[in-house]
Parts: sequence; structure tokens; C-alpha cells
Amino acid sequence: MKYGTSTTERVTTAVLLAAGKGSRLYPLTENAPKCLTIVNGMSILERLIFNLKLHGFKRLIVVTGYLENHIREFLDDQVEGLKIDYVFSPPYSTTNNIYSLWMARKAIKESFLLLESDLIFDETLLDNMLRPNKIAIARKLPWMDGTCVTINEYRRVKEFLGGDADSFGEIKYKTVNIYSISLNSWRGIVKTLDKRISEGKVNDYYETVFAEMVADGSLSFDGVSFDNKPWYEIDTIEDLENAEKQFISDGCSTLETTLLDHSDSTNLNPSIPYSPPDKQQRH
Repeated sequence: MKYGTSTTERVTTAVLLAAGKGSRLYPLTENAPKCLTIVNGMSILERLIFNLKLHGFKRLIVVTGYLENHIREFLDDQVEGLKIDYVFSPPYSTTNNIYSLWMARKAIKESFLLLESDLIFDETLLDNMLRPNKIAIARKLPWMDGTCVTINEYRRVKEFLGGDADSFGEIKYKTVNIYSISLNSWRGIVKTLDKRISEGKVNDYYETVFAEMVADGSLSFDGVSFDNKPWYEIDTIEDLENAEKQFISDGCSTLETTLLDHSDSTNLNPSIPYSPPDKQQRH
């Protein structure tokens, strides 16, 4: 069965995976979850809430684990206009994000935006992610690592690749770990997630499910370029330092926003990918 068919439905629910311990950010995460890490006076989670409200989101599903009470206490002050539902993942310290996503399966009843809790990005980058079956991507640069994709002439994902996998001359795009997913697509994803979890593959990444389904033609994503505005994945102290060079707290805008033209974010062949002041994004 084919999942991920075109739809004009507006996405107003977000799913945030925030169960992990963030051990690479120690000691900052010793007493607080990663999503509450402060970037120039504002936490990652606060920026995300601002962004979701700005784009008209009505519901947020948060998968929690490590120090979940801190997330709940913080969101108690941020929920105006946004319904918050929590899903607690007890084995958060021994599982990966595939398990966190699987844990959310019963709470998800509509199309949704899937995000990770260590991402910070220019607020305008979500503009073209508000319809289902999209994937946020950026042209891969030499120092980026992690999952990549190739796309066809219609901007549709052809294949998921490991960071070091050969794309045989095709341009590789780094996944930004933001997806919009239709309810129909989600039903197919859940079936594959169920199979993986039943096989004990609780330490996989959910991208392995997406990769399998794209490869067999049962799922499709259209690429949305994040090349022309700043974004960062904060895993380490060094990442945090670099992110702080790009993002300010006032209005959740970036220092570069006023300096860059607002390019069409569906353009997947920019001549010059966005670069931070000192170095380009490393993921």
C-alpha cells in the first residue's frame, strides 16, 4: 500500500521527542533535560514553543523520559493556546528515538509535525513544513554527519543513506530531523514500527523505518530546503557555543535574518548554502 500521498491538509499538531539524557551535553544536562539548555538566554524548548504558536499549532505531544518533571513544570507556564499531552517512556535510558516515536503511537490521531528536542532553527523555516509528507533537508557539506537523502527532479526523496554512504554522484542532503506526516502515512509507519520493536530493535533510529518504507515505495516525502536560513542540532558543548553565535533571544530571530533575503525554501539547488559566521553547521 502507498502511504504519503499528496494532501493539502494543514498540520496543527506537533510531536516532540524529548526522552533522552543528553549525555554529550554534560554537565549542563546533569540536572535538566537537553531541551531546557539555554541558548543566549532562551531555552531550546521555549524557542520551539514560540515557533509552534507563531505557526498556529494547537496541540503538542511530548515524549518524555529523563527528568520529565522539569519539562512538565516548564510547559505549565507556556501552554496558553497550545494543548499539551505527555507520553512517558520508562526505558528512556536504554532505548533510542525509534522507541520514543513508537511510544507516541496511541496519542497520535491526526497529521503531525515530528521534531527532535535538540533543534534550534530560524522561525521562517517551518513555513513550508505545514502540509503533510514533507522532510526538512539541507545540502550536505563535508563536516556534516548523520542520515542523508537523495531527491529526484520533483524534490521527492529517492533514498535514505548513512552519512558516509556513496550516493554515486547524486547530491546528498542532510536530514534536519523535522518531518510532517499525514495520518495515512502514520498508519503505515506504525505497522513497521510495531515489527521493529517486536524484534527487539529498540536502539535503532526511526529513520531506519522511513528508509525501509521509502525504498519499498510505501512511503514518500517531499524535500523542503533549510539551506538559506540558520539551523543547528545541539549535541555537545561545542555545538552550543556555535549555536550561540547565530541565535539571539529577542523574538526568537537570528542575527542573520535581517541580512539574508527571504529565499523560496522549496529551492533545493541553492548556489551557496547558508553558513554561520565562523563555520557552517556540523551535524
